[in-house]
Amino acid sequence: MRSSHSLDALGVQFDDANLVADAGLVLTATLAQHLGIEQLYARHVRLGDAPGRPNAGVKAMTLISSAIAGGDCIDDSDVLRSGMTHVVLGHELRAPSTLGTFLRSFCWGDVRSLDKVARTALCRAWAAGAAPVAEELTVDVDSSICETYGLAKEGGSGFTYRRVRGYHPLLAVAEDQVLHSRLRGGPSHTGRGAKSFLAETFARVREAGYQGSIVLRADSGFYNHLVVEACERKGVRFSITAKMSPALHKVIDAIPDGAWKPIPYFLEGAAVAETTYTPFAQTLGRKKARPRRLIVRRVPPTPGSQLALYVDYSYHAFITDRTGALLEVEADHRRHAEVEATIRDLKYGVGLNHLPSGRFGANGAWLACNVMAHNLIRWAGVIGLGPNRPHHHQDLPPTPGGPARPAGAIRARHDVASTAGLALGGRVHRRPGSAPGGAPHRLNGSAALTTPSEQPEP
Repeated sequence: MRSSHSLDALGVQFDDANLVADAGLVLTATLAQHLGIEQLYARHVRLGDAPGRPNAGVKAMTLISSAIAGGDCIDDSDVLRSGMTHVVLGHELRAPSTLGTFLRSFCWGDVRSLDKVARTALCRAWAAGAAPVAEELTVDVDSSICETYGLAKEGGSGFTYRRVRGYHPLLAVAEDQVLHSRLRGGPSHTGRGAKSFLAETFARVREAGYQGSIVLRADSGFYNHLVVEACERKGVRFSITAKMSPALHKVIDAIPDGAWKPIPYFLEGAAVAETTYTPFAQTLGRKKARPRRLIVRRVPPTPGSQLALYVDYSYHAFITDRTGALLEVEADHRRHAEVEATIRDLKYGVGLNHLPSGRFGANGAWLACNVMAHNLIRWAGVIGLGPNRPHHHQDLPPTPGGPARPAGAIRARHDVASTAGLALGGRVHRRPGSAPGGAPHRLNGSAALTTPSEQPEP
């Protein structure tokens, strides 16, 4: 039965000019202020004589706040200037046209200066309570395709290995935090630059104060001796999916039937076994190549599929120098697929699904700002919300609120924001060179978040 009511009779009135659609931004804004993110950009980003050089900190924070609020293009930042949203940000705002000029002022060397900001921010966040607590840190390295649709994109007009035009960035992820990122052209091989990228990633982890052991997980795109050498040089354990080859098939065929151990899997009959294999023999030569532990998973083909007509099993192998039990190491390596959830959040949670500029440097800066936005959300969850932290960006910023100014203080009427905000205020230890002083910020009137006066960074 259709309703007799018509939407034509529905009237909409906006009777409160103080409403904030994204009041949850106060969480990440509070954290960014205590970590001194804006000051880091102002100090380390130098754009020479480029027209977008002034106020780099303000412009970068506007882009980051826009990404946290769900913006996936430069024009989306204009939503931050509506209503009273600026009250919960803690920084000035700039127009989209100004932000576009700012991004286009970046060359590749300037983009590398953003790595310094990301590295220092990671150190401060981990010192404030966002650091991993386990004795072993698992780092997943992967690449992704950011598709483009025009021929005027520097580095993005060529075809990727998926036969679409786009960019091919590298990402290093641990506990849903992006430790490092690097933009590359679309035609780049998956493993291109992985050696230096991993060296920088491991250095960041150690610089941030993590003292435990590190394990690298990677898929077959990073199956080369340079990645293995980068791990061994830093004392990092690794498990890397091997590319199937005739030589590898011979080794797998030689595994006796009694060596296969069944595992819980969505297809009945899956099993794993281990043996020894010498990878990269053709590249390094027989004398330099070393035998490695090879773990193989065999899976029967899906019933009724064409593959079932030709083979009894499909095989998935990886090399590793880890010494754990067979079933534990194999199950842990399969969890490398969880990195795709972080990549999904980067693309559809913030703005990495769209690289807006025709200039490679601008898109590199866009990638860095979106990674910072993603990490601020994760850090706010770890520090402010504890073990029940949200796993998706939608759980934090898009929460409406009504800021008011009773007795000269700022108040955001939102229970979740207040709870996490108070936690942030109590747990984040302000680093030297962080946000300048100002009036205390009250959340729901129950406590105050004070920001001490600014101190010079050593």
